[in-house]
Amino acid sequence: MRARTQHLVPPPFDPARPTLVRPVRVDPQGRVGPTRAQSRGGRWRRTTRGYFVPAYVDSTIPEQRIVEAAHFLTGESSVTGWAALRWHGAEWIDGTARAGEVERAVRIATTRGAMRSQPGAAVTSEYIPPRDRMVVDGLRVVTPVCAVAFEMRYAPSLAAAVRAFDMAAAADLVSKAELLEHFELLYHWIGIPRARKAAQLVDENAWSPTEVDVRLAWPLELGLTPPLTNRPVFDRSGRHLGTPDLIDVEAGLAIDYDGALHLAGERRSKDLVREDGFRGVGLEYLTLVSADRRDRGRLTRRILAARSRAPYSSPVDRAWTLEAPPWWVPTHTVDLRRRLTADQRERFLGYRRAS
Repeated sequence: MRARTQHLVPPPFDPARPTLVRPVRVDPQGRVGPTRAQSRGGRWRRTTRGYFVPAYVDSTIPEQRIVEAAHFLTGESSVTGWAALRWHGAEWIDGTARAGEVERAVRIATTRGAMRSQPGAAVTSEYIPPRDRMVVDGLRVVTPVCAVAFEMRYAPSLAAAVRAFDMAAAADLVSKAELLEHFELLYHWIGIPRARKAAQLVDENAWSPTEVDVRLAWPLELGLTPPLTNRPVFDRSGRHLGTPDLIDVEAGLAIDYDGALHLAGERRSKDLVREDGFRGVGLEYLTLVSADRRDRGRLTRRILAARSRAPYSSPVDRAWTLEAPPWWVPTHTVDLRRRLTADQRERFLGYRRAS
């Protein structure tokens, strides 16, 4: 009996998520869970009250954290907020604080008074109507639009609310139109005024949180119209010059953020050629680095300095344009990307994974 229980492997959470481990209860026989004595040893780790997983299971994986916090939900209870968005496929949303160190609790919406918050799981008593509840790969979650609305309403800042939507939109989970329609159903709910304000600053075409943070410097810190994200730039003959992370159309300023991936080798060489292309049609060009993101004062100073060098040309005098030629397939909104076939998504959106 001892040899069998020492090597007990709990079942996967769901066939669609075979790498995730379902927590199990103590089993006096040691057949479907650890014995009480085993649960107190080093081979098992407690997840929530009365549930355990083998100690080797990696709790830093966001999806595993979600399973451990919410695998037992029934009835009207559902995972909401960041965890629901992650479960739906929002890869940039992982339930950590901005510093990437502090883990956020999995939020569970329920009307069951007996359910209490515990380490890793925080209960909210908001009622979720049936239209906003679903089961995805064995887990009870709210719909994407309900989840992002929750994140925006309870976000610690306006920027965090915008970031939540933008990263949900990056996964094509929610469009701005769908969000605003959902807000009409939440007129008196907590956090709606801030969420509505944030909705005026969202962008469906951001590819990373860094782009969101940089873009928001324009409206939130400088009082300026925000730049557009990831819009292809063409010369007047229709030749694609490149797609900068941001473009300040009014000033004629293209902005790129250079992470570690951009600093050396072939990628850096391509970046320099692209910069030459932008400058060749009269665009000013600004390259930002990680220090700019960490220091908002430095960031805004560099933006203002670049704008002071920019041409501010009228549309008729520009040698560049954002108007795509007829052969170009646009992908700058959620609706446009949803219409793509699988082959088109790989061809036209695959580069975003390396951005």
